Amino acid sequence: MTFFLIALAVILGTIGLVKLVDKFIPSKLKPVLTIALWLLIAFLGYQTYMSIYEPIKFNKEKNKRYAVVIESLIDIRDAQLAHKQVTGQFAKTFDNLIKFIDTAEYTLTQRRDSSIIDKELTRRYGVDTTKDIVIIDTLGTVPVKDSLFKSSNRYKTMMNVPVGEEGAKFKMDAGFVEQNKINIPVFEAYVKKDVILFDQNRDLVIQENQIISVDGVNGDALKVGSMDEVKTGGNWPKTYGDSE
Repeated sequence: MTFFLIALAVILGTIGLVKLVDKFIPSKLKPVLTIALWLLIAFLGYQTYMSIYEPIKFNKEKNKRYAVVIESLIDIRDAQLAHKQVTGQFAKTFDNLIKFIDTAEYTLTQRRDSSIIDKELTRRYGVDTTKDIVIIDTLGTVPVKDSLFKSSNRYKTMMNVPVGEEGAKFKMDAGFVEQNKINIPVFEAYVKKDVILFDQNRDLVIQENQIISVDGVNGDALKVGSMDEVKTGGNWPKTYGDSE
């Protein structure tokens, strides 16, 4: 914005100089100076245009890349939640997580209410007395892979960052956080914005790393989960999709 104002002021000043040249400079020098000044105006005009257009182009590309990365982070989160549901904890490595998806199964159950004779009350009161109970029936199993990814094998490459710097991979860890003397499983997966936007305007990437906004991705990384608190949501706003 500062550059835009400076460039605009210089353009206006240069236009003023063109008029002064036309009025006061000798005729022999007018063509050369006039051409030079108009070239300067064209250059500054281009720079002013780019100072406006470059952030717009950057934001468009950033949003497109973030959306793709977030889809991968959601896959990682879904796989981790399935791992915790079956094993009681999160996977620490992608190798373990992929092996789990390839082999693990969900147990399908059905809950139904029923009632039975309460022998103690029946004996006490001399009449048949019932009590309510809940019966859990096991119906069978279903592969985790089919439940989460159906016929897709994209989970086998979910450690790869799909856009940005070639060959980059998500960082992931898992462990426990103690709350009220209870160890609660946690995990975190993330990729730095510098990796996603490695080939973009460096000044704009630095600004993006420092952003604090309800409509933006705060911090210098896109991530899901946390190693410091019990959290499985992502750090992106709803404009990019469901973070929970």
